[in-house]
Formats: sequence, C-alpha cells, structure tokens
Amino acid sequence: MGKFIRITASPSLYVRSKLLCFSLLYLFTTLSLFLYVSLSRNQCVFRYSPFDPIQTNIFSYPSSYGEHKYALPTHRSSCSSPVFFSDYWTVLNEIQSICSDSSSSEKLRYINGKSETFGGNFSTLKRFSYFNHSDNDVEVPCGFFRDFPVSFSDRDEMEKCGLVVASAIFNDHDKIRQPVGLGVKTLETVCFYMFIDDKTLNSLFHHNVIPKNNPRDYRVGAWRIIKISTSENLYINPAMNGVIPKYLIHRLFPNSKFSIWIDAKIQLMIDPLLLIHSMLIVPDVDMAISKHPFFVNTMEEAMATARWKKWGDVDGLRMQMETYCEHGLKPWSSHKMPYPTDVPDSALILRKHGIRSDLFSCFMFNELEAFNPRDQLAFAFVRDHINPMVKMNMFEVEVFEQIVVEYRHNLKKMETSSYEEQEEEQKQKSLRIIQKKRRWLDHESWSLNNSSCKSYLMEMWGDHH
Repeated sequence: MGKFIRITASPSLYVRSKLLCFSLLYLFTTLSLFLYVSLSRNQCVFRYSPFDPIQTNIFSYPSSYGEHKYALPTHRSSCSSPVFFSDYWTVLNEIQSICSDSSSSEKLRYINGKSETFGGNFSTLKRFSYFNHSDNDVEVPCGFFRDFPVSFSDRDEMEKCGLVVASAIFNDHDKIRQPVGLGVKTLETVCFYMFIDDKTLNSLFHHNVIPKNNPRDYRVGAWRIIKISTSENLYINPAMNGVIPKYLIHRLFPNSKFSIWIDAKIQLMIDPLLLIHSMLIVPDVDMAISKHPFFVNTMEEAMATARWKKWGDVDGLRMQMETYCEHGLKPWSSHKMPYPTDVPDSALILRKHGIRSDLFSCFMFNELEAFNPRDQLAFAFVRDHINPMVKMNMFEVEVFEQIVVEYRHNLKKMETSSYEEQEEEQKQKSLRIIQKKRRWLDHESWSLNNSSCKSYLMEMWGDHH
C-alpha cells in the first residue's frame, strides 16, 4: 500500500517578518514599562501609560515667593497596595459623562436659621440625635447659620462646578502651589478653588504673585482665588475658618458630583481625574482618605495632640474624649469595622457627593465646632456611629506620599495684623481659663477609675504591652 506523504507548507517570508515585528514590539513595550516602573520614584502609583498628555508651565512664580521651599522628605519607596490608574482619555470620558448626567439624585435637607455661631452651637445630645438618619425628609444641621462672605459672582461660578479641587490658606500659613501632572483637558473639566483671607492676599500682593491693580477675579495658575473677608460671622481661629470649605465643600459647590480637598501644605502630583476614578469610582466608595502614618487609635492621636501642644486646651481634649467614650468610642482593635485604622491623615480627602458622604461631612463639621479643629479626633467616632454608614477607602500612607508632596508651613509671615492680634488675645484668654481648670494628664486631679475612657485605655494599653 502506498504511503501518504504530508507536506506542511512553511510560513511565507512576509508572515514570518510580521511575526518578528510583533514580537519585537511586545519586547520593547514590556521593557519600556519595566524601566518606567523601576526608575520612577512612584513605586506605589502606576499609570496606564507613561505617555499620557501632560500640561506644563501652568504658572511662573516670582523668585521671592519660594513656593518649593521646605519640602518634607519621604522615606517609603514601596508599598503593599499600589494604585493603578486607567487610560486618561477613558477616565476623562467616563467622568464627563457622570458630571453631565442631569438626573436628580436624592439630597440632604438642611436646617436653616440664624445662630450665635456659624455652625449653630448644638448640644452634645442634639448633635448625636441626628446620627441615625433614616428619613431624608428630616433636616440636619450643617453650618451656614451665619452668612459665608463670598461674592455673588464667585458663588455663581462655584455652582457651575461638576468636579472641584479645593484648598484654603488663612493667616498666610502656607504657599499656593500648582498641581502637577494635569492632562491636557483637565482644566476644562475640573475647577480649582483656593479660599484665602485678607492677610494671605496681602502676602500675595507683596510678592507680586497677584498684581495689586488686578481686577477682583483673582487667579494664580490653575487656582481661582476666593477672598473671604474678615467678618464677625466667622471664627476668630483661622483653622476653624479653614474647616468650613474642608468639610462643607458639598454646600459651597452644591452641583459637584466629586470633590478633592487638599490642605495647602501639600502639592498635588497626580491628575485629579485619575485620582477620582482610581480611588472612588473603581472601588465604588463614598470617600477616600489616607491612613495616619503612626497611629491607629483615636486616643493615641489625642495624647499626641496634648503632648506636642497641637491644641492648647488640654481640658477640652479630655472632655472631648470622655464624651466620645461615654457614647461608645472603642479602640480600633475591639470593633469589627471594615477599616484598617481609626486615625486618618486628613490632608487629602476625595469625595463622591451623596447622602452618605454629605452626612459624614456635616456631622464632622458639627463636632469640630463643638470641640476643636483637630479633625482626626472626631473622625472614627462619627464614621462608626452614623447611619447610613459611609463607604470609605482608607489607602496606604505610601500611596499618599507618592500622589502629593508635603511642605512645611510658612516659617516667616507678614507683619502682625489686627486680625492676628485678636486671635492672640483670644488665645491668651482661653489659656487663662484653662489654667484654672483641672488638666487631663495631671494625675493629681484626674483619675483613671473615674474616667469614661477607662476600658478604652486599658484595652489599648493591653494591646501595646
């Protein structure tokens, strides 16, 4: 019998050369990505493409301003949970679609009226009574019991924002720094707003960052400047005035679907569209915030605040912690909440505006007015006690250090103003009152056995020892 001979035709030279080209392209692409990741300082954040369109030269500062002086070094070069960013154009189209969606979503109703303070000065039991928010027809306290001194033209522009990045500088405490790494269409999609007071504006005039003959529509690079005039409607403490745009951002920008708050001591290094998409939209959460670099328990932060004199009223800190312990504050290790820590680094806050995140922001503001502007102290208590619960992405400290650069506060400020003198006078008055009271950490006048925080402290100390 004859044998069949199978003849296999070899690929043509054209096909083989095409396969070779594809192989070489794949090799060079993989090698380029490897080198980009290996040599980049960002070991925790990876872009879909290192060649995304980037804007440069947003603003040129006068040499005397020193916007890049005194950057704080970072020591973390790798992390356990890196962040991956999608393609810029895909992200841009998706977020533009979300922001242009005019379908009405359910919103909070707010208590209106006038009060002796901007936040209403509610009692402890009254504030906590709103935490269980099961009926959206019930109005909640959320500031604005006094007028916020913003011009009508600024207010109109603020209401047009669909996605806002906001910051604030009061008492000339920091520098205005431009965001880095913005895509070519980002400034057409994202609003950048910087709230400042008269003292900060005078410093900008002094350094010719803003010309004195400039019209009232102040701009510094990407930032639209909103001057908040000195007013009896606001607080004497500049830090509390900064809390207003930080935690009531959803009320100042009522039509924004997303927002990013950055303390003025940090500079944004990643496009805000990529941040919103990667940290809010993809994980489907209401808020994203960094973990604290050192502490996991609220009481650790409170003790550090007292020890390092970050807030002078130690008796007020004790009263705040006693109040929270009395109403259910527990160490991080004792509750089964899906969060890696009780203490955030709140210099960067990303929000998807809605019922849950707006409630959290309102109730945080109420606690800060009631006690002090140290927002890490109220954070866990509000987060764990409100209903509906806010869905939160608490990301790694290493990620925070790669998406922002942190700077020291201004070391040299402009000459003292009457505004600053009033603040100093109020501070001295408060300190005189404090000296007459018992101090939290004075063991002769404070007993652990009589403290509402006894079980908290014993459990926390037990974990550490």
